[in-house]
Amino acid sequence: MAEKTMEFKTELSQLLHLITHSLYSHREVFLRELISNACDAIDKIRFEALTKTELLDGDSDWKILIDIDKEAKTLTISDNGIGMDEESLVHNLGTIAHSGTKAFLSRLKDEGLKDNPELIGQFGVGFYSAFMVADRVTVDSRMHGASAVQWTSDGTGSFTITEGRRESRGTTVTLHLKEDASEYLEEYTIRSIVKKFSDFVEHPVVLLTTEKDEEKGTEEKKEEQLNTRKAIWLRAKSEITSDEYNEFYKHISHDFNNPSEVIHYNAEGAIEFKALLFIPEKKPFDMIMNNDPKAHLNLYVQRVFISNEFENLLPAYLRFVKGVVDAADLPLNVSREILQENPQLDKIRRNLVSRILKTLSEMKTKNYDKYLKFYAEFGPMLKEGLQSDFENSEKIADLLLFETTATKPGEMRSLADYVESMKDGQEEIIYLAAEHRGIAENSPFLEGFKAAGKEVLFMLDPIDEFVIPRIGEYKGKKFKAANKGDVGDEETLKDEQKKFEGFLGFIKEKLSGVKEVRLSTRLKESPACLVGDEYSMSPHIEAMMRRMGQPVPEQERVLELNPSHPVVEAVQSMYEADKNDPKLSESIELLRDLAHVAEGSKVENPAAFSSRIAALMARDLGTK
Repeated sequence: MAEKTMEFKTELSQLLHLITHSLYSHREVFLRELISNACDAIDKIRFEALTKTELLDGDSDWKILIDIDKEAKTLTISDNGIGMDEESLVHNLGTIAHSGTKAFLSRLKDEGLKDNPELIGQFGVGFYSAFMVADRVTVDSRMHGASAVQWTSDGTGSFTITEGRRESRGTTVTLHLKEDASEYLEEYTIRSIVKKFSDFVEHPVVLLTTEKDEEKGTEEKKEEQLNTRKAIWLRAKSEITSDEYNEFYKHISHDFNNPSEVIHYNAEGAIEFKALLFIPEKKPFDMIMNNDPKAHLNLYVQRVFISNEFENLLPAYLRFVKGVVDAADLPLNVSREILQENPQLDKIRRNLVSRILKTLSEMKTKNYDKYLKFYAEFGPMLKEGLQSDFENSEKIADLLLFETTATKPGEMRSLADYVESMKDGQEEIIYLAAEHRGIAENSPFLEGFKAAGKEVLFMLDPIDEFVIPRIGEYKGKKFKAANKGDVGDEETLKDEQKKFEGFLGFIKEKLSGVKEVRLSTRLKESPACLVGDEYSMSPHIEAMMRRMGQPVPEQERVLELNPSHPVVEAVQSMYEADKNDPKLSESIELLRDLAHVAEGSKVENPAAFSSRIAALMARDLGTK
């Protein structure tokens, strides 16, 4: 065959420059693309041979061979697939973005054939990723019944066609690597790339390694299979043992523990994909060391790893879930690295979220002790969904657990349990956010509710107070913070209001930073408390933000007084006796300080507070 030089049939310079410099974010994907093409070629011949066995030429030992030649600086990928003759080689490789795979499937569809092989390539540009690492690429191919033909190009504007050297059916792609791509001549680099992207492809990916016999002074080529081919998500659940699931989970999660739950299913219907998901028992090491706020599922297209960086495949609040999703028809862009926003992807996401939440609900119902362990590890993450996944907020709320005034320390109740046991006439779910249970259960804000026999939820995670107000209500019951807003009945304080009216105004004038002073029905044992507005920030959230170095806006709160407390009555009597008594001002300041202490926050002036307490002690001890 005489050598032919031909021009590419597209806007060559710009398109090849785009492919080799901009299309892919990581150069290493070239090997994934070439292996995927080789898999396609093998699948094509296997399918064709179902009706034309002579096409096999007696060769059905399917494999993809990788050979490194450091001296020649070449990397070779060869297969024993369907091969190409001169016409198909020019057609497939001479026209950029012409997809041989796409044309093949189109032909099968036109012929009315069913059970088509599910092939990877859809855009026909993956081959050209080779030019990211090679300054010259040679393709030697042979089809059944045809002569071998060779295609060569430096990716700049033209290619040559000449007689090939292959003696058997298949294709050999040889990359003459660039100077800055020498890392791909290292065996460990090739092993790691194959492990990352092509570990589960159906056909063996084999590296030809050289072993030297020092005594004989000879070298021998040996085959080392690089991929496991164990894509267990494609197998039936009945065929997979617990040990196999555990081993695979540890492989993809780098966790030493077994998973708490396995979710393995095939989605069929409007959208088809396979999913194998794992709910961990404990936070994997990578989640402890790297608090990544994104979810990372491994996305495969026909066993070929695409990426685990798709933020829109699973919402962030489910980032503790590990696993794989394998879909044949995801609309990947030409580089296969970016998923496009589309209804199909949204259906996959909704399907995954629904199945995960259903599994957690079943765990909570059927194996509560196991769920408690899960919740202790991942409850705060789950709660994030209340403010981001409004479609599933009720399902998420069903999964939440809280300690309450009716539980022992460490014991928890669901919102459904709380609502079911609410007293007749109670219309609100009462909660108190605090840094820990000790502060919460001794808070003066609970006194009135305890007296009325009403249960109060303890919200002890920092995220609680941010997300709970977002859902507003649960099963028709609104959430009410025990330390915010007015919970009193003005009629019950009618007589006291007259008695304390002037005194309350006097305190308001004396105290800065106090929005209002009023009598309280929520207090039964404590003298005073500080109450925020319905949507104000709680003291423990303020303290947390300050520890994080975040600015905290100034906000005035309401000072509530217990009119039946001896201290309040004594200070009120002091006011009635002499408004100018210097001890009166000190006593008023002390009431506010006591309110700060009771809620677990810091007093504004610790030194002054200490001095007042010392003076009181001295006077009291002096009377003994």
